[in-house]
Amino acid sequence: MQHFQHLTPSQLARLFHRQPEEFSAAGDPALQAVALGGTLYTPANRRDLAADVLRQRDAGCTSMVLCLEDSIPDADVPEAERNIVAALVRLHARGDGTPLLFVRVRTVEQMLSLARRAGAALAVLAGFVIPKFDNVSGRGDRFLAALHVIQAELGLDGNPRNGTPGQRLRIMPILESPAVIRLETRAAALTGIGRLLGAHREDVLAVRIGATDMSSTFGLRRSRDLTIYDVQVVANIVGDIVNVLGRPDPGFIISGPVWEHYANTERVLRPQLRLTPFVRTSEKELRRRIMTANLDTLIREIELDLANGLLGKTLIHPSHVAVVHAMNVVSHEEFLDACAIAGNVRGGAAASPYGNKMNEMKPHQAWAHRTLLRSRAFGVAAADVTFVDLLDAGMS
Repeated sequence: MQHFQHLTPSQLARLFHRQPEEFSAAGDPALQAVALGGTLYTPANRRDLAADVLRQRDAGCTSMVLCLEDSIPDADVPEAERNIVAALVRLHARGDGTPLLFVRVRTVEQMLSLARRAGAALAVLAGFVIPKFDNVSGRGDRFLAALHVIQAELGLDGNPRNGTPGQRLRIMPILESPAVIRLETRAAALTGIGRLLGAHREDVLAVRIGATDMSSTFGLRRSRDLTIYDVQVVANIVGDIVNVLGRPDPGFIISGPVWEHYANTERVLRPQLRLTPFVRTSEKELRRRIMTANLDTLIREIELDLANGLLGKTLIHPSHVAVVHAMNVVSHEEFLDACAIAGNVRGGAAASPYGNKMNEMKPHQAWAHRTLLRSRAFGVAAADVTFVDLLDAGMS
């Protein structure tokens, strides 16, 4: 897979100073985790899952989750399981590539059963998404033990075989359990989760945040005018998760929480997307489309995700994918700053290459390395290219 591979060569040459690198489920896990981008969730009871996966791949989606949990009624679970197995078999037989593909399971038993029923076709998957992951009830330990069984039985443990690179099946835990949400248990729960995930670092691709469950605990649901950071009780939990798991060591990639709005509704607050950048690029019609599709607050939330150390995002609508990917492209200015800082361990400070800020060599090291990794996944915008240009290309 490669971000923006649906664009033409001339578009790529015009938009990028450095184009995104290719990545795969068998490649560098650090690059793979950063490259998840907008992870599109789709209910596993949809009629033709394989066709859905291929259609989203061709539209630029690079990671998808086939969901067996909250998105489908309990009565539909057996049929949805059969649906997933059939889709994996079909995609495996085609052999022409898929987005990074995951299955969100309900139980350990379901995970083991699905893996065994899919057999060799499980190689299509990058891993499993584990809801309500914690280290209090033993749930996390049981899922990791099941993962190791599947890896051993199906040879998806990362070891090279027959001269080909080894693919390792991994998990993405969702932090949304009561122990994480409640203030009185949160610190101990996050510390325990961090210890457990750190002990199995090679098995963990990224950490996801279950903001819907967090909000529901307090009887809350944010409107299209508000980001998750405006809901203070949830924002505090997100901050604590980043504090424990988002430090450079062990350095887990933490994905931004779901954005669940996709149809035009009545506005209460003023739009959050300034007109000026769109006027400068003669893209006022693009701004109108963004506003109509409820995407301006999503753009603001992605900006805040990045500022708070979160990469990628959980999505429920295909129209959101291009927005996430455009916002994750590294700007030319960020790239030059990161290049000037990375590896400069002598310390000191210097004016940035753009001459508009101070770069401090030691404090900004972790940021620089993280930015350079993101530049490999999403590319570096050309010097005169703004997020408006990238949005226009991605949403066309």
